Amino acid sequence: MSKPKKVTRDSLRWLVNLCVFFCCANTFALTLSWTNNFLTISGDNIPGKSIRILYIEAFCRSGSTDRDWSETVIAHKTKLLSASADGKHLEFLTTAENIEAKHSVRATDDEVEFLWSIKNTGKSRIDLDWFQPTCIEVDRFTGRGQSNYWSRCFIFTTNGLTLLDKTHRTENARYHGGQVYVPPGIDLTSVNPRPISKDQPTNNLIGCLSADNRSLLGTAWDKTHELFQGVRICVHGDPHVGGLAPGETKTVRGKIYILPNDPNELLRRYNRDFNSSSPAAKP
Repeated sequence: MSKPKKVTRDSLRWLVNLCVFFCCANTFALTLSWTNNFLTISGDNIPGKSIRILYIEAFCRSGSTDRDWSETVIAHKTKLLSASADGKHLEFLTTAENIEAKHSVRATDDEVEFLWSIKNTGKSRIDLDWFQPTCIEVDRFTGRGQSNYWSRCFIFTTNGLTLLDKTHRTENARYHGGQVYVPPGIDLTSVNPRPISKDQPTNNLIGCLSADNRSLLGTAWDKTHELFQGVRICVHGDPHVGGLAPGETKTVRGKIYILPNDPNELLRRYNRDFNSSSPAAKP
């Protein structure tokens, strides 16, 4: 008869984190609210009890890397159309320069899904190259401030889950502060005008670890223009649009995950939701 497998310290720590995370499962359910352009995700098991998101931040033209930000952004206005009584579902309309974007936000126990349909209602092409729907503030989640929160944030590189203080960071840019991580195939002259890292992400996930190391937050979009560690103690997954022809409609989908600190579970859900095949996280 084979010997029983030895329980490792890492597997025991993961089991404890999982039990702590779900011990209040009957009361743990994410809910949503939106006011003054800020979306709030609330839940008893979220470190800090809630996460605030600037929703949305900006629609952006191409050629943005070395240009004044005011010349890049397309002014927009967002209106809340409906909110379910249980706080699980919000419907929005965002308009700007012949752009009509209908979008919804839905919450489950540990995920939030974003569905966008963006239409050019005009007769000329619109240079909507990329946008910033979710500026996710992570100060309370990470328990850190402006100077050091990014050391708790991560992307995935060829080395697996990589904390941002372990990436190749740069400082030269039109605007200082933060760091931009650009996937392959994106024009480097049309990204955020903040410093661009030499590291390219291997998938569309960016996130952070909680202050107690028991939880993680991850976010991803199906069409990613950049991953951005910002200057508001925030993280972004900024989707790619690539312009809109007259009458054209494009769809974009995103997710936020709030999970026990298990990177492989995060990758499993990401691969499921975005038809990806990202390898397991390295230790």
